[in-house]
Amino acid sequence: MTQQKLTLYHAPRTRSSSVLQLIEELGAPYELHVLNQKKEEHRAPAYLAINPLGKVPALKHGDAVVTETVACFLYLADAFPDAGLAPRIGDPLRGPYLRWMTLYGAAYEPAVVDRAMQRDAGKRTMSPYGDFDSLFKVITDQLAKGPYILGPKFTAADVLWGSGLAWTTMFKLVPDSPVVTAYLQRVSGRPAQLRAQARDQELAASLA
Repeated sequence: MTQQKLTLYHAPRTRSSSVLQLIEELGAPYELHVLNQKKEEHRAPAYLAINPLGKVPALKHGDAVVTETVACFLYLADAFPDAGLAPRIGDPLRGPYLRWMTLYGAAYEPAVVDRAMQRDAGKRTMSPYGDFDSLFKVITDQLAKGPYILGPKFTAADVLWGSGLAWTTMFKLVPDSPVVTAYLQRVSGRPAQLRAQARDQELAASLA
């Protein structure tokens, strides 16, 4: 499976930037299909055939098509197991890994969006995250155990949460937290992260 052609449909400075970071961490050979959102290339029929919602990221790996950020992460980390970024089935860390991967998309992003738009979370029984303060405490309590989401082992979960926490703290969408700051310092300076960030900046400049 890993020998098949891997293509990332990507727009710089979007959620697909985190998938680019993960691919660099995996050391997987890939091609970029860059979409200029200012020209609405993500809304063109050719891309809507890939993702009818017109969102990035999207992956093609051989005949497989994967959309949604967390799904892309789960797929890639399992598709390139030699990189060791996903606990395998049977590993006691597999459950916690899946929990933290899905918590990001299912709870953290909805909570951040509601908070940014000053929307009430609604009844706890209806909210996908309960309330923001409780969720954020769960996150910071986990990071405080360190050094990574699953303890001593760096995984794809750290690429996902590192990217998400970086942009939400940058735009002041979450409270200042020394625990989060220290965590970001541990994950953001990795060579693969720096390569992906540099390429993303170059792409953004070329599309400006």
